[in-house]
Amino acid sequence: MGFKQQVFRLIDEDNQAGLKINDRIGSVIMLLIVLSIVAVVVQSEESINEQYFDVFFWFEVIAVGIFTIEYLARVYTASLAYPELSRGRAILKYIFSPMAIVDFLAIMPFYVELAASHFGLIGVLDLRFIRVLRLMRLLRIFKLNRYNSSMKLIGDVMKEEKEKLFITVFMTAILLVLAAALVFTVEHEAQPESFPNIYASMWWAIATLTTVGYGDVYPSTAMGKILAGVIALLGIGLVALPTGILSGSFVQAINEEKEKRIEERSAEIAAEVAEEAIQNHEEEFEHITICPHCGKDIQEH
Repeated sequence: MGFKQQVFRLIDEDNQAGLKINDRIGSVIMLLIVLSIVAVVVQSEESINEQYFDVFFWFEVIAVGIFTIEYLARVYTASLAYPELSRGRAILKYIFSPMAIVDFLAIMPFYVELAASHFGLIGVLDLRFIRVLRLMRLLRIFKLNRYNSSMKLIGDVMKEEKEKLFITVFMTAILLVLAAALVFTVEHEAQPESFPNIYASMWWAIATLTTVGYGDVYPSTAMGKILAGVIALLGIGLVALPTGILSGSFVQAINEEKEKRIEERSAEIAAEVAEEAIQNHEEEFEHITICPHCGKDIQEH
């Protein structure tokens, strides 16, 4: 087995080879992902960030170093992941796959900030740009999808129900625009500051449709209040619709996963029983020295 095949077996998320070290590598990377996300959250407190800056920096160096090695290893073994393609096309297919983009965006901010610091560009760059770069590290949470079966299940369900979810999103968008337009028409004259235009009225429509109701903007006319009640009732059903779709799909997916595991375990047990039966039969045959048909010693045959 060549070096590339060995690397591929180590980073194969499906662990087809059944290697224990593969699971351990996945567990270490999952731990690093969680810790790096916690670090990003904690660093948002300036006093803690300043006090433990060196600790955070070196932890980030180690985490990004491991994530970079993982990313390069997946690029290196792309031809084994996509054996039907040429080496160049396999690499391109991996690089532009959703998970590879997440992998790249997870490490890119560190190198951009490091380069900017090296060339003295930190003071030149917009502070908001630097903050966005640092917040992009939170994208690492999507890397868990590769190593966690629960995250994979969520992704599979979303893919399975994408058409139904698109319909609910489309219906929500239509209702949102209609609600904003109607409340603007009804309330604009009474409250021009609260409902100056349709797109400003969308804030009220969103809060009402989702039944949040912040109360910062609300209708004052009788017609506006009636409209608000109708929209709130429609919002309850609209929120429940995708919830029902996803919950039903999750239950079905979980049951299918359980059945799959039961079938796999049954197949393993059947194979073990068959192997044991063959072994017992061979052992019994070894003890037979007389032919049951002719009564002679078997060795004479």
